[in-house]
Amino acid sequence: MPAEPYGVYDPFAWFYNQGWGSDYHQQAAPLLAEHVFPKLPAGARVLDVCCGTGDLSRVLAAHGYRVTGIDGSEEMLRFAREQTPGAEFCLADARRFSLGSRFDAALSTYDSLNHILDPDELEDAFSSVRRALVAGGLFVFDMNTEESFETLWCGSSGTVEETAAGITRASYDAAEKIGRADLTLFRLAEGAGWRRSDVTVFERCYAVEEVTAALDRAGFTQIEARPASELGMRGDMAVGRVFFFALTP
Repeated sequence: MPAEPYGVYDPFAWFYNQGWGSDYHQQAAPLLAEHVFPKLPAGARVLDVCCGTGDLSRVLAAHGYRVTGIDGSEEMLRFAREQTPGAEFCLADARRFSLGSRFDAALSTYDSLNHILDPDELEDAFSSVRRALVAGGLFVFDMNTEESFETLWCGSSGTVEETAAGITRASYDAAEKIGRADLTLFRLAEGAGWRRSDVTVFERCYAVEEVTAALDRAGFTQIEARPASELGMRGDMAVGRVFFFALTP
């Protein structure tokens, strides 16, 4: 298991940008509009942590927020800049970053923070976010918990489209609390035929109590954990998914 897992997302970026996770993003947008955006001032500065190809950044910008996105994959950021040219995007490691600006809120969606595999480094990420927020700043993110890994991280699945195809083989090691997904991806590149990419990604299963304790140690207050199903998510996207809300003092 690699110590620095984020570079592997470069060959995955094109496939992600083609609509990977579209079910999640379609459900997340109204959830955020109802439960998060009313808590933000008009024109708020918002940090999109682990922004990927910019699905959340695009939604934030459409609501009039001033958006900065950070991600560890330069190829992901290339697509994010295309999607939301009015936002600012920076190559940065969520576990340890420092930006020149301060933000009214920070969001991280689609279980991005589960990709941080070490509990101490998860706390480091929380501390970096806290330092980036103004007093009273809001931090919202979602994570997969054990129910999700035990239910969904098993077996194989595949998709076939006209210009792309992919096979996913997923497994969960309950003793190590690590989910693993092996992706074999094929893309029909113009003038170059079919190209294959093999990517392995990992996520760590954190208990709700671990996450809230790490947020507390990082200096956050008014910490709240709410199941995604209570916030309106349905189907597989809601299974074992928990949204966390916290404020800076």
